[in-house]
Amino acid sequence: MFLFESIPWYSALMWFAVVAALMLANEIARASKWAGLCLFVALPLMLTIFVWPNTAGPGSSTGTWFHWVKVYSALAGCLGFMALRYIPRLQKNKIALAFPAAILALNILEAVIRDFQVSSMHGLVDGVMMVGGSWNIMNGIAGILNLVTICGWAGIYITRDKKRDMIWPDMLWFWIIAYDLWNFAYVYNCVGDHSFYAGAALLVSCTIPAFFLRKGAWLQHRAHTLAFWMMFTMAFPAFVTSSKFAVDSSHNTTALFLVSAISLAANIAVAVYQAYRIIKFKKNPLKDELYTDLAAYKKLDADRPVEATPARAGAAPELAGATS
Repeated sequence: MFLFESIPWYSALMWFAVVAALMLANEIARASKWAGLCLFVALPLMLTIFVWPNTAGPGSSTGTWFHWVKVYSALAGCLGFMALRYIPRLQKNKIALAFPAAILALNILEAVIRDFQVSSMHGLVDGVMMVGGSWNIMNGIAGILNLVTICGWAGIYITRDKKRDMIWPDMLWFWIIAYDLWNFAYVYNCVGDHSFYAGAALLVSCTIPAFFLRKGAWLQHRAHTLAFWMMFTMAFPAFVTSSKFAVDSSHNTTALFLVSAISLAANIAVAVYQAYRIIKFKKNPLKDELYTDLAAYKKLDADRPVEATPARAGAAPELAGATS
């Protein structure tokens, strides 16, 4: 196959099982504050003390600095988002509202640094086959573009239903798709033999609920599913490396180049579109929401509690027939 070696039927079924399990875990975490505290505080504390030192130590495929930083930064995101969701005074604090953008940017930056590092790596490194090359540089640039096009965090609000989801109306489908393409390319470039699950399955598990279950809460879904996956893979690293269900990358340089080229093209397109809107509507991307006239934004904004309505200096005029 082009992207991967052969995918047996039982690995294909396991892929769907992983997607379903991550989505279910996300729904449980959304259910209540106490469920979130059990999953994002008590569980990782026990794993840190009793499990990960044995399963994610030196020589393990998850024993690198990146995996340890990634699991704790993902958990920090989950806990930070819970603080926003359940502490009302934080929901009007500009510094607190910047936290989701900051933790997202940090996670992207970590991956960009790793992509650049891997560009000069070849052969088996920390138990992972590396095929470094120009594709890592291309995708690192795509990641930087994805990072700088994060916008509109001042418009984040918390729903008033039981689940109290964190909604980011300015984070629309085109940015999410560009992120997914970049992140899959990153995983495919840097931990290719993990990418069948850690790339494709993990990204699908947060994109489906963002598009069909709770729209506007993509970052919350992403943090939850990423944290669950990182906790699982650090506890059971063999699942993606040597188990019956493991699926190896083809390590095909054409495939590596192509996925990074698609990632770069998508993120250039989003950056150009965003620059166009900033210039045309005289927006400040550090303060203003950029997509308030689009239909996808309006659907999310319609559910915003009145007390959470942000000031929108320099808001774009309504565009007749505008769509998302």
